[in-house]
Amino acid sequence: MTDKTLESLNEKLERLIETVARLTPPPTPAPDFDAADCFVWQAEGPRLQPVERVNRVDLALIKGVDRVRDILLDNTRRFASGLPANNALLWGARGMGKSSLVKAVHAEVNCARPDDAPALKLIEIHREDIEGLPKLMALVKAAPYRFILFCDDLSFDQDDTSYKSLKAALEGGVEGRPANVILYATSNRRHLLPRDMIENERSTAINPSEAVEEKVSLSDRFGLWLGFHKCSQDEYLSMIQSYASYHDLPVDAETLRTEALEWATTRGSRSGRVAWQFIQELAGRFGKQLKE
Repeated sequence: MTDKTLESLNEKLERLIETVARLTPPPTPAPDFDAADCFVWQAEGPRLQPVERVNRVDLALIKGVDRVRDILLDNTRRFASGLPANNALLWGARGMGKSSLVKAVHAEVNCARPDDAPALKLIEIHREDIEGLPKLMALVKAAPYRFILFCDDLSFDQDDTSYKSLKAALEGGVEGRPANVILYATSNRRHLLPRDMIENERSTAINPSEAVEEKVSLSDRFGLWLGFHKCSQDEYLSMIQSYASYHDLPVDAETLRTEALEWATTRGSRSGRVAWQFIQELAGRFGKQLKE
């Protein structure tokens, strides 16, 4: 082979290397965890988007769920302190403050932490990005912080196999869940799967008990099951009164009670969400801004 031929081959090889390098995606930049205490996982990047202003309410304003509030707060405090803690599944009635409680507990624990203790970080991962959970865990496991990975309204439908990724990320696999990571999820379903999906597995599988066990075992990966149930009229009115007092709304107790009950009747339900919507209506009527 002549020198000229060899030089030509080297040039072609260099061009090929350059072309391959351009096609290779750039490495994921290391996230700046000091940028915020809350982030949203963007799977397309992938990257962590800092959240400067978190949509949440004060823990003291969350009424009607005292027992589960205390359990989740204690679990989160232990986790932030480096003690053993459980993944938590908050399930049950719509609008009863499941996601609000997670965000409020996170803020409460950070406010009460010692000055020399690192902040507890909250990362929201969307339901459709759940298959990227292992990649997210790999990104945060070496960071000098502890992380709550939070998935709101988590559930799985027929033919959806991404629940297997969640199972492996929670407890399975060789490496297991990083010690500085815990997962909190909310759902309207106790087992994260619709009842008809479970019954279908039971009726069509060769071994019905094993097929059902495979899907129901997902919720077993959560050590805490915290149930949220529809609130009573007294609990609903307590929520209304707390909101009205906190936001200094100029309304007398009897008018507040009467209008709050009428609002719930028109909505056909009583919940924390309905109570908050009523307070927004009331504040708007009085031309008063709500506190942040």
